Amino acid sequence: MGKKEKSLRIQLVRGLAGKRRDHRETVHALGLRRNRQVVEKIDTPSVRGQIHKVAYLLQVEEIG
Repeated sequence: MGKKEKSLRIQLVRGLAGKRRDHRETVHALGLRRNRQVVEKIDTPSVRGQIHKVAYLLQVEEIG
């Protein structure tokens, strides 16, 4: 059996108005477009770095 990859459920919980441009672009790169939107991403170091950069805007839950 293959090893199941861990995933992260990421939700945008704060609006992007007035935030730094690079932070807005990072949130968009994660696939989040609207407030309260939820996406699931594979847990990789690059995704973790993006989350760390804008953690004050997000709610993250580990799944799997």
